[in-house]
Amino acid sequence: MPDEVRTLLALALVFAPLSLLSIGGGAALLAEIEHQSVSVHAWTTQREFADLFAISRAAPGPGTMLSARLWGRWRGSLWHSVVERGLAPIASGLILAGGVAVMRVSPGGPAVWVAAALSTALILFRPSFHPLVLFIGGGVVFGLAGILGVW
Repeated sequence: MPDEVRTLLALALVFAPLSLLSIGGGAALLAEIEHQSVSVHAWTTQREFADLFAISRAAPGPGTMLSARLWGRWRGSLWHSVVERGLAPIASGLILAGGVAVMRVSPGGPAVWVAAALSTALILFRPSFHPLVLFIGGGVVFGLAGILGVW
């Protein structure tokens, strides 16, 4: 069997079962995807994984948009509310684990962890604060730090 076919089969065998567990979207499985892709199968390095993840988050894919649309059809029904409230803590934990997996391999070091903690605290205490402002502010701070050679 050619190597390409073997790799595609391995990808299917690893990620098909994970797709059944993707409560909260693909970000909920990010930690396990990183573990399988980097540590177990060595399909990519940690740095490449972090770069590819950043690129993939630039725009939502058609699956995300379609599932949000279908899920929204039943908004307001009893079962929708029960499922949403029951799965929210699970999805939150899985998404947090994925974020930690990406931050672990980030080249920014401790500064990335500090920026993430400050951003999280700001959004928790001021929920109306627009996240885009945080992205722009973080980009400016990290860009200036890179130019000035701080890290």
